[in-house]
Amino acid sequence: QVQLVESGGGLVQAGGSLRLSCAASGNILSINTMGWYRQGPGKQRELVAAISSGGSTNYAEAVKGRSTISRDNAKNTLYFQMNTLKPEDTAVYYCHADVIKPWAGKYEYWGQGTQVTVSS
Repeated sequence: QVQLVESGGGLVQAGGSLRLSCAASGNILSINTMGWYRQGPGKQRELVAAISSGGSTNYAEAVKGRSTISRDNAKNTLYFQMNTLKPEDTAVYYCHADVIKPWAGKYEYWGQGTQVTVSS
């Protein structure tokens, strides 16, 4: 089995920063694209940022320029540094990974989510 465990969420004032982490563990041969999604109150889940195994990144316009996604392939860990946080960044943030399992092919996995709350 494969697990994605997020950490780093919390309550922060507007203008502050947070760093989210997502550690993948289990029966993993390799991981292709990893990403962060978020779901705000009353909203659909949306892609915030993604990174390929080679380090190519893409960001949603809402966070571009004030956030950085990165990964440590040796540790199967994903990071997301968010700066200049705004109240509209308040959401549950989910880690997503395309995992290649030995002799089993590619599977998608989600973390359990971590709450980020930005107060004005």
